[in-house]
Amino acid sequence: MSIASGTGAVTGRRWFQVGVLLCLGLGWGLTQPLGKMAVAEGRGPFGLIFWQLVVCVIVLGALTLPRGKGMVLTRASLRFYVIVAALGTLIPNATFYLSVARLPSGVMSMIISAVPMIAFPVAVILGMERFAWARLAGLCLGLAAVGMLAAPGAVLAEAGMAAFLPLAMVGPLCYALEGLYVARHGMAGMDPVQAMFGASVVGLLGCLPLALGTGQMFDPFADFGQAEAALVASSAVHALMYSAYVWLAFRAGAVFASQCSYIVTGAGIFWAMLLLGERFPPSLWLALVLLLSGVALVSPRGVRGGAA
Repeated sequence: MSIASGTGAVTGRRWFQVGVLLCLGLGWGLTQPLGKMAVAEGRGPFGLIFWQLVVCVIVLGALTLPRGKGMVLTRASLRFYVIVAALGTLIPNATFYLSVARLPSGVMSMIISAVPMIAFPVAVILGMERFAWARLAGLCLGLAAVGMLAAPGAVLAEAGMAAFLPLAMVGPLCYALEGLYVARHGMAGMDPVQAMFGASVVGLLGCLPLALGTGQMFDPFADFGQAEAALVASSAVHALMYSAYVWLAFRAGAVFASQCSYIVTGAGIFWAMLLLGERFPPSLWLALVLLLSGVALVSPRGVRGGAA
């Protein structure tokens, strides 16, 4: 192979990876307005989470079981399943469905990008990260952005909406704790899709008594409409985007793949405007600039790994 053709192949592969990155951002951003559509019928969060996990188990199972990689049943893997199911699905999704029913989908897309800013101070306290003034400045920018969202009349149309911002922040807190747990303890020797398949199965089993006990279980096939279709679509998109993220992190490196978080926020606002007709004042765009600037400063720097 000539040098020119080799260079062309690398360039083509890189552009393909950039395309996958854009698809990841657009896909994950779409799950925010779909989630708001899913709560339109007033379904309880645990009923929605149960059926969401059913879809995830089907999609992730179809990706991992044909490879002969089922659930690993060891003490370490079971601990991983329980912690990731709780911090990655049950708690954050319950608070998401409760808050997205009352907050604009575009605002929820902004809040979800706050995960690195929450993870940073926790990681410093646990001794997993070193303190840095630049990252502290990023944290302050993020807090200023959240403050703008909470300011009366600045972004939220109704004053009562601001009361649900702390509830909406529970999700990013859980995701940050989940990420720190995985960073410290790993995935018990499993590959990411296999690990998430197991966590989804455990989450499904854990969610069933919660949905039944709270009276939130429902039959989506009894009156299948727009809300149910949005729930299925959101769950399937999330499972597929996660699998694509794992592939991209392996091929292009975790640092490159993590850049999708910026696209998710912008795409979530775009989809909210397109699908839900949401419109936002100039103060939201200023808050968005502050938030993304804060994320850029707080996010750890690293050398890209993986194949080019």
